[in-house]
Amino acid sequence: MNQPLLQVRDLYKTFAVKGRTMGAPTRRLQAVSGVSFDLEPGETLGLVGESGCGKSTTGRLIARLLEPDSGQVLFRGDDLTRLSQRQLRPLRRHLQMIFQDPFSSLNPRMRVFDILAEPLLLHGLVGRRELAAEVRELARRVGLGPEHLDRYPHEFSGGQRQRIGIARAIAVHPELVIADEPVSALDLSIQAQVINLLRDIQQDFGLSYLFIAHDLAVVEHISDRVAVMYLGRIVEIGPALELYRDPLHPYTEALLNAVPVPDPNPNRSRPLLTGEVPSPIDPPPGCPFHPRCPYAKEICRVELPALEERRKGHSSACHFADEVGRLRHRAG
Repeated sequence: MNQPLLQVRDLYKTFAVKGRTMGAPTRRLQAVSGVSFDLEPGETLGLVGESGCGKSTTGRLIARLLEPDSGQVLFRGDDLTRLSQRQLRPLRRHLQMIFQDPFSSLNPRMRVFDILAEPLLLHGLVGRRELAAEVRELARRVGLGPEHLDRYPHEFSGGQRQRIGIARAIAVHPELVIADEPVSALDLSIQAQVINLLRDIQQDFGLSYLFIAHDLAVVEHISDRVAVMYLGRIVEIGPALELYRDPLHPYTEALLNAVPVPDPNPNRSRPLLTGEVPSPIDPPPGCPFHPRCPYAKEICRVELPALEERRKGHSSACHFADEVGRLRHRAG
């Protein structure tokens, strides 16, 4: 059996939060709590959850833009968390990121040509003679023409800037691209164009994606599997088609029920998500979702459920995952 391209094991990250008043003690915000998953070569894993659930922090920990408190990030068998920056540098070529805000992630003082040329030169992938042709081909691959290369980022629309960010990420021929909310700042029509572009690039280059989003509707058509995060933990992970058709966690169910549908009078018997996400500084005991869960019972208030496989390749962190499914089918 082939080794997964990426193996994340029991990843933790906290941040210090100072008190608002003088003399108040510093508290710890638990951003990522025991996150584990695998990513296969050529696969897309969607990582989904509400704002503040820890998904972007997870992406930055994997890319070593943040240092984890504990856990492992195995990329092609190498534990990135144990490598020095010098040891990490040659591996960075194979692991790239696309950021949420294409404007702030592009150097406003650099022309598009220089933005795309920089990673090629930094990693020594082309010589000066081949550079111009390679940059033009990168631009063409993401739908930009030669006339765009002499312009600066502020001269482009948001969708065009994101295309520049995508071109920069694929310039060094990576194996894994972490796309951190790459379409959330774009109009719906532009979102579809960028997602289709990412799919085409994946087919052409055999990339793996960790596709981070807060909206299940965004990742539906690009993901092979989906992982749902809540308050720093993965609460459900499984094949995309099965998870959308028959979720095994009440939080996933509520997120799916909140996805807009064309029918103005939908017959929805499943509960909508209510209440606010608890503070990660002071999370509730037991299952972190129990204050908002319509199925919660006494055990949910005192015992944290483990992420366990309920069906082949489909895991849920819910004491009553099987019961939730039965109740949903009965109500439907």
